Amino acid sequence: MKKINIFLLVLSTLAFSSCDSYLDKLPDDRAEVNTFEKAKQLLSTAYSDNAPNLLLDLSSDNVTDLGRQYTYQIVQDEAYRWKEIDVTTNDSPRRLWSGFYVAVGTANQVLADLSKVTDRDVAPLRAEALLCRAWALFRLSNIFCMAYDATKADKYLGLPYPKTAGVSVNNRGTLEELYAYINADIEEALPKISDDHYDVPKYHFNTRAAYAFAARFNLYYNKPDKAIEYATKALGSNPASMMRSVSTYKKLAGVVDIGNAYINSGENANFMLQTAISHHGYAARYSSWRRYIHARSIAIGETFWARMPWGSGSTNNVLYESRLLYGGSGYNYYPKMMEQRQYTNATKTSVYYRIVDAVFTAEETLLVRAEAYARSGKYEESLADMNTWIAAHTAGKAGTAVRPVMTTELVNSFFNSLTEVPAKIESESQMGIKKPIHPQGFTIEQGTQTNFIYMILQLRRIETYMQGLRFQDIKRYGIEITHLLDGEDNIYFKAGDLRGALQLPAEVIEAGLEANPREK
Repeated sequence: MKKINIFLLVLSTLAFSSCDSYLDKLPDDRAEVNTFEKAKQLLSTAYSDNAPNLLLDLSSDNVTDLGRQYTYQIVQDEAYRWKEIDVTTNDSPRRLWSGFYVAVGTANQVLADLSKVTDRDVAPLRAEALLCRAWALFRLSNIFCMAYDATKADKYLGLPYPKTAGVSVNNRGTLEELYAYINADIEEALPKISDDHYDVPKYHFNTRAAYAFAARFNLYYNKPDKAIEYATKALGSNPASMMRSVSTYKKLAGVVDIGNAYINSGENANFMLQTAISHHGYAARYSSWRRYIHARSIAIGETFWARMPWGSGSTNNVLYESRLLYGGSGYNYYPKMMEQRQYTNATKTSVYYRIVDAVFTAEETLLVRAEAYARSGKYEESLADMNTWIAAHTAGKAGTAVRPVMTTELVNSFFNSLTEVPAKIESESQMGIKKPIHPQGFTIEQGTQTNFIYMILQLRRIETYMQGLRFQDIKRYGIEITHLLDGEDNIYFKAGDLRGALQLPAEVIEAGLEANPREK
């Protein structure tokens, strides 16, 4: 393999960008980062300005083909078909790779510079830098690696994990090694994390966000006991008080107000927010992105209007989100992540489309814990968390539907009554929420435990809409899905499908890193 340098590759990739001034934010002379304040300012740029949400949503079952009569973008078509993505838009693998590795490099530079800082205790900055490095690599692993499976992780490809400023790592290693590095950074950081030095804590790894990250990582690492421990530390003693008031959204004026309320930094439920240059919010509602979308058939058969213990449709349904969908002919969206427009000239003729993503929330962390409880056989505790989520997301009554209080008996009776979705569907009429699971690296007992997981996966699917986490759940649970195609043969994604690890950018492969394998 020829020698490569990850950081030089990142720099050369970004040099061709017309929409990314990320490196302009870095100091010209990093040797001068010798005070707490300077190190803090540099560290604020260790959060990538890129997000994988669009690609991961398109790879999941949250979108379908609305028809050839609608317009689409090349990146949508390639992602939806699980192809190698050649375009270089801000949502492309090339930009994601570059953006997250720049974040890693910045975190490493801060860690190197902290030895020069003597005016204040640097332990909180070190903790934040370690978490930034771990978070960037964790997100890269969600994009470019398989789900963690301890029986295969020593064979699955990992990613370069640079730990020294300016020093490249020229091999991918294994997924086992990658997760061990992420875990080590998290474990070292958690005891030292502090909110005291933040001007705007919600845009940094504040204490709640740090523990929420640790909880999600350990859930994916198949360590449910640690996921429970860390989720509990993030949520505190009264999780119900941390839930967002979705009930108030119906009183707001429309999509802009709802979107702004969702990402409000004053919202208790929002543990950490991140901005990114992305068309994801724009794509949800504009015609040039219409073909591959959260279609009405998905809403009816699988998400907000699907039959659940709280009802179905938009009338006999107590789920608040079921009354908060907007859209047009054949498509619907819940406006939790609307486009933010950053104009670059006075005449407002040049614009970057951005999103603000609530990457860690009380609700998602609660569902991390609910899943971890269910996987540990602690059903009463799992039910308590499910009911806390349901209480915050449903009305008492709507039409013929009433707010359910989930019990083991209700979970079992409801999911036992549903028809199992075929691994390969041929039409929208076969859509449904009960998709067979084939857990990757862990086991789930048939009966109650499986039914609890069905319930929690559906809660997670609704909660994490537009955030790309559904594809991680598909990978972790080996859920087999179909992407329908108008006028063409449908395409299928099976349990353990190698395409779950998106292909590395072509430039990275050409530079010498091993490509993700594909079935022959």
